[in-house]
Amino acid sequence: METGIEPVRFDTKIAVLLRDDLPVWQRLNMTAFLVSGIGRAAPEVIGEPYADADGTPYLPMFRQPVLVFAGSKEVLTAAHQRAVARELPLAVFTSDLFGTGNDRDNRAVVRAVGRADLDLTGLAVYGPRNGVDKVIKGARMHP
Repeated sequence: METGIEPVRFDTKIAVLLRDDLPVWQRLNMTAFLVSGIGRAAPEVIGEPYADADGTPYLPMFRQPVLVFAGSKEVLTAAHQRAVARELPLAVFTSDLFGTGNDRDNRAVVRAVGRADLDLTGLAVYGPRNGVDKVIKGARMHP
């Protein structure tokens, strides 16, 4: 649809990086969990509520795209290290989280493992576009 309006370019980026050796259902589940952390940590990324022509209200969503990437365990580990070093808002998902069933246990299994030993399966990061690009270096767009 041609509107004559310039596309919006954001100076920030939301990126999700998922390990490429996991089943699709796990990748989808992780994506939903990971981006929820970004909305909480950076409320400015949440847009205004929606409504249809009949006035039915809908929840607000991110005001900008979420880009989803895939990579090996090594790419994920390197991205995690770079995000921590840059002090960017970061959500992590570890393999242990697939075996829990509630938020309390989720936090406990992450807390039980040192940062260098986390078996990362996914992460979400938010920050300046160029900083996030450097964090996810080596990843590819998710198929």
